[in-house]
Amino acid sequence: MSRFRERLTPSWWVYVATALIVPATLLVFLPISFATGVVLAVLFYAAVVVSLLATSPVIEVGDAGLRAGRAFLAAEFVGSASAHRDADAVAERGVRLDARAWLLLRGWISPVARIAVDDPADPVPYWVVSTRRPEELVSALAAIGRPAAGGPADDDAGTGGADRD
Repeated sequence: MSRFRERLTPSWWVYVATALIVPATLLVFLPISFATGVVLAVLFYAAVVVSLLATSPVIEVGDAGLRAGRAFLAAEFVGSASAHRDADAVAERGVRLDARAWLLLRGWISPVARIAVDDPADPVPYWVVSTRRPEELVSALAAIGRPAAGGPADDDAGTGGADRD
């Protein structure tokens, strides 16, 4: 049973920005053939949209644990979690970031959640994942048996537990 599920699809402005492939394709192929240029421009843009959607990772919390993209963290290794927005989220992705942390970040999603890993055998101290609903993710993680952290001042990141594919 899934307690939380979110697909990290691109924001609307990513589709607008990638639409620049249309005039670029037309610029290259219109001198050859108008029909070929238009068809290829549409096909290239469609391929970009399909690849953006197909590669959008899913964050899911179930009774077994947390799955973020292809990585899985078993419930017994999920430590305290905290939600971060705005400047606090920027700090979590930047100045407060531990180089050993496991990351699932998307540039078009500003909020993040930080999940401590409580496994002494794993060198990863915590995960940082992009999510549009960080408070809901933290609540779902608390529901599988771990308390939610207070926020940025709570630095009790455990170690380890990431099982990567």
